[in-house]
Amino acid sequence: MHRSALTTTLLSLALLTACNAGSSTAPAAQTEDATVPAAVQQARETRAIGPFTAETVASFDEPWALGFLPDGRLLVSEKPGTLKLVDVATGHAGEVTGVPQVAYGGQGGFGDVVPHPQFASNGRVYISYAEAGDGNTAGAAVARATLVTDDAGGGALEGVEVIWRQVPKVSGQGHYGHRIAFGDDGKLWIASGERQKFDPAQDMASNLGKVLRFNDDGSVPADNPFAGQGEVAAQVWSLGHRNPLGIAFDGNGQLWDIEMGPKGGDELNKVERGANYGYPIVSNGDHYDGRPIPDHDTRPEFSTPAITWTPVISPSSLIFYSGDVFPEWKGNAFAGGLSSQSLVRIQFEGDRAWEAERFEMGARIRGVRQGPDGALWVIEDGKGGRLLKLTPKG
Repeated sequence: MHRSALTTTLLSLALLTACNAGSSTAPAAQTEDATVPAAVQQARETRAIGPFTAETVASFDEPWALGFLPDGRLLVSEKPGTLKLVDVATGHAGEVTGVPQVAYGGQGGFGDVVPHPQFASNGRVYISYAEAGDGNTAGAAVARATLVTDDAGGGALEGVEVIWRQVPKVSGQGHYGHRIAFGDDGKLWIASGERQKFDPAQDMASNLGKVLRFNDDGSVPADNPFAGQGEVAAQVWSLGHRNPLGIAFDGNGQLWDIEMGPKGGDELNKVERGANYGYPIVSNGDHYDGRPIPDHDTRPEFSTPAITWTPVISPSSLIFYSGDVFPEWKGNAFAGGLSSQSLVRIQFEGDRAWEAERFEMGARIRGVRQGPDGALWVIEDGKGGRLLKLTPKG
């Protein structure tokens, strides 16, 4: 028998045996079976977290991002440089080879993974990662590739093509940002952190500390606000950002970003064409060494955040919810919180936004997505970070 077919057969027999052995809420000691993958065993674990029933689907080595494919399978990036393809029904996580070598360390490593809006027809995925440079430097890069799956539940990235890089590469291992999103018009958006270097966020010869807009092949749209002002400036949609770790479009097609402030002053921003959000000239936080930074209200020429948080939530990710599982939350945003170990619900009224609710998750939350089923899916940060499916309690 073909090896992949044998694996599938054994897995199916193991799952049937496990299903006959007890309910999905049975303690782990009652359901351990050497023939059942660990991820499948974990999928039986459920617990209550606030208003949610949280089901553990699988666990990973420093997961960073998750992206659903049209068929409901899930791509999960692991910061050391691996990509997993998850069957969410079983929890089986197969490896996807072909990930470029990443500069792993500090905040650096493998980052985002986002399927192309027409993935069903073109098979393309977009990935971001920290890339080593000369002389102990590094910078974020974004590449696109074709995902080719195999019968074992994994696959490979083929035809990997780098379409964007941070300029310049600098020393240090912080503030890569490198979140990716697609707009309804198919344009590609990249959040680029200022790499803890402060001033590049205001320097139009650098793409650090910016939100950037491209065509899906990495070329620059002719209608970008700074087109014609130089190759790098032409990429820029907005500037004056610190470490934007979440970008997402609301139901009206408006882009928002959520970013870490310095010592205080995490921000949610409505990302507008050509706007300057002021960092490091202004912030509602201060430098870690105690030096003050003038608040936003001292410099009205800079765009003001919709929300600032002090104490910080340490945002990691951002989505807008549109599903039916939590109908009362349609149009709300959710942000993962790292130091706050939380999932933050954000409500909107026009351009006004506010934190509506904070759910204590008991772990650093690295990523949040809405699944095709309308459930909320989150990943915990760090080694052994769990993938959790959140549905209404009761």
